[in-house]
Amino acid sequence: MCEILGVSRCNYYSAVRRKEHIEPDPQHDELIEWVQKVADASDFTYGVRRMKRALNSLGYPVGKQRTRALMKEAGVSVRRRRKYKVTTNSDHQQPVFDNVLSRDFDAQKPDQAYVSDITYIWTQEGWLYLAVVIDLFSRKIVGWSMASRMNAQLVCDALTMALWQRKPKVGLIHHSDRGSQYASRQFRQLLTQYKVTGSMSRKGDCWDNAVVESFFGTLKQERVQWRHYQSRRAAQQDILQYITMFYNSQRMHSYLDYKSPNQYEADMANLQKAA
Repeated sequence: MCEILGVSRCNYYSAVRRKEHIEPDPQHDELIEWVQKVADASDFTYGVRRMKRALNSLGYPVGKQRTRALMKEAGVSVRRRRKYKVTTNSDHQQPVFDNVLSRDFDAQKPDQAYVSDITYIWTQEGWLYLAVVIDLFSRKIVGWSMASRMNAQLVCDALTMALWQRKPKVGLIHHSDRGSQYASRQFRQLLTQYKVTGSMSRKGDCWDNAVVESFFGTLKQERVQWRHYQSRRAAQQDILQYITMFYNSQRMHSYLDYKSPNQYEADMANLQKAA
């Protein structure tokens, strides 16, 4: 075999002896087990970077290369994102707001700027529409609403939930696309009532609302596209569980130095108190 492969016998037996003297890593089996547990807990959504951070937080100082090797050995791979098309209807005659936010997605404090949008989820009963409100400071979902109709009430309910839970001070900016729901009289009255400054993306420019578009992509990649919802109620319960039990409380965000939104807000609050 050595002759066929062009390898000298002495080198072959030297390699065999070196392999026999390598001491087994006592943590290796533990690492494989943790990789499988983290992958399962994240619903197989963590790639190498987040898996490495998760293992580091558990006390295992592994790098990217070893994490990649461990994931391969454990048979763990991340789910890939499918493409989705935009369905915003901005062809209406209602007034729109200027782009006050202007792609400034780096809020310095909580409840300084919210971004919102609507997406759709297919069920065996028909479409389910989801509206969300995200706080740019922590990327936390602070308001949401789901219904079988994509109307002004849907987005009003999502924002009302955010305002009720967070109780922001005067000066909050609310940014969305130019969809008819956000330009409706009902929604504009809600902004006026709570003294919220309205802001809207430029027509046909999804990058002006990139943060919420990114969340919808993540939601569909990590959860929706792997489900076959038999009813709207089943979809609502699953999405609610994803938002509250995973996305806000557990999922590591690279923008937040690989912390969850809840953890990031708690850490920033503690730093402010200490200062």
